[in-house]
Amino acid sequence: MNSHPPTPPARGALSRRGLLRGGLAAGGLGLVAGASGCGSPLGAGLVGSQLDPGTVTFWNLFGGGDGARLQTMLDKYVVDTGPDSLQAATFAWGNPYYTKVSLATIGDQPPDVAVAHLTRAANLAQAGLLTPITEEMLGTVGLTSTDFNQKVWAAQKVNGQDWTVPLDTHPFVMFYNSEVCEKAGLLDGDGKLKPIQGVEAWEAALTAAKQATGGLGLSVANVNEFATPWRFFQTLYSQQEGATDFLSGAGTEITFNEDLAAKTLEYIQKLANDGLISKAADYAGSQTDMFTGKSAFYLQGEWEITTAQGIKDLKFGMVPVPTIFDKPAAQADSHTFVLPKMERTEAQVKRAMGFIKSMLDQSMTWAAGGHVPAYLPTLDSSEYESLEPQADYASAADVAVYDAPAWYSGSGSNFENIVGAQIGLVQQGLSSPKAAISSIRSQLQSYASTANPL
Repeated sequence: MNSHPPTPPARGALSRRGLLRGGLAAGGLGLVAGASGCGSPLGAGLVGSQLDPGTVTFWNLFGGGDGARLQTMLDKYVVDTGPDSLQAATFAWGNPYYTKVSLATIGDQPPDVAVAHLTRAANLAQAGLLTPITEEMLGTVGLTSTDFNQKVWAAQKVNGQDWTVPLDTHPFVMFYNSEVCEKAGLLDGDGKLKPIQGVEAWEAALTAAKQATGGLGLSVANVNEFATPWRFFQTLYSQQEGATDFLSGAGTEITFNEDLAAKTLEYIQKLANDGLISKAADYAGSQTDMFTGKSAFYLQGEWEITTAQGIKDLKFGMVPVPTIFDKPAAQADSHTFVLPKMERTEAQVKRAMGFIKSMLDQSMTWAAGGHVPAYLPTLDSSEYESLEPQADYASAADVAVYDAPAWYSGSGSNFENIVGAQIGLVQQGLSSPKAAISSIRSQLQSYASTANPL
């Protein structure tokens, strides 16, 4: 396993912004145009794009089931507003996407609206690449800030300003195989998982599940996978009193509680050594264990609901990760809409906000893929409350723990790769907690001491 991330830029290195504004904007935009690699229609910022003045340009990074559901939502927007009302482009997930958005904005060719993970939007905002979202802007389409889950709304603020319109929360959750759990005596009279709270009840449930499967109690990916180990660790770490942010000062300081981190890693390693959780499993293997009854439980983002629903004859449920320690917590992120920085007329603002409002109004379509709606009229609706198993884990959004803001952190980031790799090695028994923490600190320090390249 390669646990070493790409070398960060030196402190004196020329930033992308300096490069583009130094006279190479055309080359930068050419890179954006030629690097999508997905056959999507050209969007704003792409060479040769000639658009109707009333067209909204929209960039996103959704693939798979999310991409299919988004397309349904986009199709409805076009039906409602006209055939020339939208030009959408989809780009590769993770760092490549955020590089494209940054380059296009710096080069004065951004899309009208873009998707950003909440944990990545903060860096774009601090770099001056986003337009703030005001109550007046929300009001142009009948929205207010109180229309959103306030946990998410508070998390997206940077320097006291609002920068995003949240679409969802996607927390780390626990799937369970209903047939195995019934055999293990873990279901109630309605066929739902009995509440699990505290270390003793948690380990008793895993032990009963292990006896029922003859294999594992719980499966969680840690081989050739970095994000999942980080999500697992961050969830358990954040459930304990004394947990501090991993990073502070916009990523310039490494501030996690080392003693608590070591305790959490020791616990993960103990569960693996006792055979209660998977010691070594890749992403696909971890879910297959639960799907085939080799484990009773499976930890992952709720988006894997689509995969589980596609398994013939699989009876399963989903709940928030149990409160094992002192308080409920679940690692999470949110998909949000942002307005890349550009000069906009009132009409352009209203058109962009109208597009966002259309997406929010279709939050039930989005919720089918597992994500918890951030838009309260949908989240609090009887239609959503009757949606199973989605409604059974929706409360996880209220205890969401977001990655600490930094230019190198957030979903799909170098931070998650660095930390997740070391946690995975501990779970596999290939590293000690002490060695993992030392490696994490050493690798993160090079990023923490490097100026934001934007």
